[in-house]
Amino acid sequence: MNMIEVDHVSVTYILGDIKELSLKEFFIRKMHGEVITKEFKALDDITFHVEKGELLGIIGSNGSGKSTILKVLSNIMPASAGTVKVNGVVAPLLELTAGFDDEMTVKENVYLRGALLGYTKKFIEDKYDEIIDFAEIRDFEDVAFRKLSSGMKSKIAFSLASFVKPDILILDEVLSVGDISFKAKSEKRMKDLFDSGVTTILVSHAIEQIREMCTKVLWLEKGHMRGYGDTQEMCDEYEAYMRGEHA
Repeated sequence: MNMIEVDHVSVTYILGDIKELSLKEFFIRKMHGEVITKEFKALDDITFHVEKGELLGIIGSNGSGKSTILKVLSNIMPASAGTVKVNGVVAPLLELTAGFDDEMTVKENVYLRGALLGYTKKFIEDKYDEIIDFAEIRDFEDVAFRKLSSGMKSKIAFSLASFVKPDILILDEVLSVGDISFKAKSEKRMKDLFDSGVTTILVSHAIEQIREMCTKVLWLEKGHMRGYGDTQEMCDEYEAYMRGEHA
């Protein structure tokens, strides 16, 4: 069963000064040919599918369209062309620390962010100690969120988000948060989710992580699909490309 079907999807951005204009100014300048715009294709004709229980890795250099395709799959951004079919509840772990209030305490933020993730108050109450202890910030639960280090913010954000058990999990570099020991712990948490049968999409620059964890790989480069298929084969070709061995 396919949990995700992406069929000839493209995403086009309009670049230029159009965003700075009011509607009236836009029409006046357009009449005089003074609006400067150009199109940029972040994704160009992408097609792939993800079967139930698969762990798809997405690789590519910076600016290749990896985050864009995740936003399309998470319904954050619409496709300009093509179709996307998603079967099941999606939990996107993209910008981990988004949705937190700097002036509220860590404890207050756990309830706030939890509500934004769709958790009930009772669920947070039942899981609160596990969330705080997993994040290793028990001594800071009454401290304002803004006073935490970036690493501590990422830890609490990951801990809170990783308690969700969706049909489809979308991860953008989130296994790289925290120090070495926390990275190992976060990877184990994710592997437990993978082993439970959750269909997963993982974006990571850590190729060894992709090799070890993923059942299939999608390689994007400058918005185009360079490859899709066997994990080891795709990773080998990507690393050769990055070494300049292939055009």
